[in-house]
Amino acid sequence: MSTLPEPTPVSQPYWDALREHRIRIQYSPSTGRYVFYPRTLAPGTLADDLEWREIDGAGTLYTYTIARRPTGPPWAEKVPQLLAVVQWDVGPRVSTELVDVDPDDIRIGMRVAPVFCDEDGITLLKYRPDHV
Repeated sequence: MSTLPEPTPVSQPYWDALREHRIRIQYSPSTGRYVFYPRTLAPGTLADDLEWREIDGAGTLYTYTIARRPTGPPWAEKVPQLLAVVQWDVGPRVSTELVDVDPDDIRIGMRVAPVFCDEDGITLLKYRPDHV
């Protein structure tokens, strides 16, 4: 069993962009809002006008947890895991993992920047503190 995400026809443009170290998510012109996770219809209105747009991925740490015990057998050697939700500046939130940070230095509301992690044929989007 693979622990890596498996792109679907709906999510493929997101994964293709990550492979190029870019972030593309959907935008609904009729609602004027970005949408994430990838889907076929805009949430709330069911408009079929979703289009893919590139974002810079800048955001703020919305919440996190430190998993000091493995969340499953494939992660037995990868503890602690710094599991997080990032609020993108453009609106939606994304579930992710924090890297390049000491757990004691994590603060809700801190600015974070994207990190593209190439792993076994897929690129994962993770985040690190943005020390700008």
